[in-house]
Amino acid sequence: MQKKSASPKPHGAPRMAQHQVRIIGGAWKRSLLPVVDALGLRPTPDRVRETVFNWINHQLGGDWADVSVLDPFAGSGALGFEAASRGAASVTMIDSHGPAVRQLEANRDKLKAGNIGILRADALAALRDMAARGQRFDVIFLDPPYQQELLAKSLPLCAALLKEDGMVYAEAEAILPLEEGGETPEWLQGWELVRADKAGMVYYHLLKLHKNKT
Repeated sequence: MQKKSASPKPHGAPRMAQHQVRIIGGAWKRSLLPVVDALGLRPTPDRVRETVFNWINHQLGGDWADVSVLDPFAGSGALGFEAASRGAASVTMIDSHGPAVRQLEANRDKLKAGNIGILRADALAALRDMAARGQRFDVIFLDPPYQQELLAKSLPLCAALLKEDGMVYAEAEAILPLEEGGETPEWLQGWELVRADKAGMVYYHLLKLHKNKT
């Protein structure tokens, strides 16, 4: 949630409504997209998205042209639309909530985003099905609802879905215990922490599989 500011907006800056997200980079920079008002839906804040996409851009060497992206808990679509705006070859968004899916489709159509595919499905079931069909991605966004252990259930499934040198962005309500010398939970074993940071109550991480992990 953005903090209110007494300072005036810069001339020409779009006015943010309560249920909107703003694309911050790429071809659709500054575009405002409506978001459904749904329980547990919390678009990734601008500040976090800017940092995360700087991390990913560095890992990719700035080249999104051949990048395939999966966003299995799409919600507002803020992360997926951001990747598509920056030129990702394909972005697959998944959500189980009907109104959210319809809004994602409307926003895709508004942007004429031919590189975005949208699927209404249970995220965990979809991850298993995609792995079984041999689908692979360069970047996977994991931003599930909190307090449901969905990150612990979905991250292990991503190991079979990543291309070589692929990466996972994971957002959580607490820091992931991946520091060297600490005790790593079973669901985090095999993962390497590339970058991590915190903004307010949001903890966000960029992960890769250890090189010896198959």
